[in-house]
Amino acid sequence: MSCGNTSERHILRSSDQLVLQPLWDQLRAQDALTQSPLFAVLFSISTYVGFCLPFVVLDVLSRWVPALRRYKIHPDFSPTTRQMLPCLGQTLYQHAVFVLPLTLLSWARGPAPWPREAPELLQLAGHVLGCLLLFDAEFFAWHVLHHKVPWLYRTFHKMHHRNSASFALATQYMSAWELFSLGFFDAVNVTLLQCHPLTVLVFRVLNIWLSVEDHSGYDFPWSTHRLVPFGWYGGVTHHDLHHSQFHCNFAPYFTHWDRILGTLRSK
Repeated sequence: MSCGNTSERHILRSSDQLVLQPLWDQLRAQDALTQSPLFAVLFSISTYVGFCLPFVVLDVLSRWVPALRRYKIHPDFSPTTRQMLPCLGQTLYQHAVFVLPLTLLSWARGPAPWPREAPELLQLAGHVLGCLLLFDAEFFAWHVLHHKVPWLYRTFHKMHHRNSASFALATQYMSAWELFSLGFFDAVNVTLLQCHPLTVLVFRVLNIWLSVEDHSGYDFPWSTHRLVPFGWYGGVTHHDLHHSQFHCNFAPYFTHWDRILGTLRSK
């Protein structure tokens, strides 16, 4: 009986892995790129800009297409070129001056070999959710601290609040310390959970998307907070209130920490 159960679990495990194996094999075949010291920086920038671009287009078009403004949280606001370009420049500058050197130092120690087998689908989903929950808790604590201590706010976090009405390219308009903190939480979590490299990539893509969506200024019928039930996920409306009221909605994604500590606001 025990042998039968073990065999059945092995078959289920193998079939679960087969779902992601073709994708993983394709990524492993591109090892000249993925094992390059530039990959992490190029991946981060291209993913971020790629997610921001549709919202930039919408911001430009909404000036001439009033129907698009119905989805904007601030219908009368459209970021100007003078607002967007410094934000993009800050992202590129920090990746070149801070992220790239750290990546090169890590690569110089020798890139970690990638396993041949893809992760199980359920394992990937569980680890991605775990990384999001850990990141949410860590940044909540960091965020509250940097709002409650005036020196920390002025020195490290005020830069991110210079745009009271947020827009996509303002997502990474932040100090080097804030960027380093977010990167540190990311690295600690994927190491703590011993995530498969494919899981790490999926988590980082999802994390970047959720961050951009939170700052986009657009509340669509298909926005993430409308898809997650019971108000567990705050989303763009939740984070926009933080930018306008400052002392509420500190968690980047989920609502449980703000709810527990009495800092959750809906309007």
